[in-house]
Amino acid sequence: MQGRVDQREVQEATVDDLLRVHTREQVQRVRDAAVTAARDGTPVRLDPDTVVSGASWDAALGSVGALITACGEVAAGTISNAFVATRPPGHHATPSQSMGFCLFNNVAVAARWLQANQIAKRVLIIDWDVHHGNGTQDAFLDDPTVTYLSLHQWPHYPGSGAADEIGIGEGEGYTFNVPMMAGTTAAEYHDRFERALDAAWTVADPCFVLLSSGFDALRGDPLGGLLLEPTDFHSLTLSVLQRAGADLPVVGALEGGYHPKRTGFATVNVIRALAGIEPTD
Repeated sequence: MQGRVDQREVQEATVDDLLRVHTREQVQRVRDAAVTAARDGTPVRLDPDTVVSGASWDAALGSVGALITACGEVAAGTISNAFVATRPPGHHATPSQSMGFCLFNNVAVAARWLQANQIAKRVLIIDWDVHHGNGTQDAFLDDPTVTYLSLHQWPHYPGSGAADEIGIGEGEGYTFNVPMMAGTTAAEYHDRFERALDAAWTVADPCFVLLSSGFDALRGDPLGGLLLEPTDFHSLTLSVLQRAGADLPVVGALEGGYHPKRTGFATVNVIRALAGIEPTD
């Protein structure tokens, strides 16, 4: 129902869900780290940025499971669209490596779940986190059934996402990278977003749309240098919804965002756009 937001109970993902994207070795590495952290009472570092606590395994399965649950309910028509506000984020996790605060790639696993359950043959992933989603790109680099569009600050962590990274093999032309310099204004961002979205949408011809919705492109975020405001994310979401129309499902998932108050405002604006409600300051 337009204008209404409901909170839903979710189920955890399974190991089989994870294995549609991640190697068995990576899954076991995260699980073992969580067991060690719980036993010793000390977090385990998988890399300098990615820390596993005793509760991280459950949190990771819950985050992936929440997104899968949301996709399933939207596909069934129980709800019109959804936003999944969970952590840890996911878009830096490659098929074989956890990194950049990300244990498993929530959006990539959800895309493969949609395909495995014959809900969507073609998926479009739109990523507006300030950092390039190297893990999502790697997961689908040679796959024409999943189109990946990323707008991100560049050069910046993790070092990938140049404009000439467009996919390989059968997936060539299905990866769209829009690198932006630090200090890019909201007006320029919107212009480049609209043009890139048109191009990616035409190629993808999507059956389902997933948003990797990071909020570290906000002005003042300590890990970014772009200049968006919380209401800009309402506009970005509306642009996606306008192309999707009434029948194409759209589900968003929280990625980065490290200014808590402004991240909260931006999240509310994405949810308001998904619910057909005007933006708020």
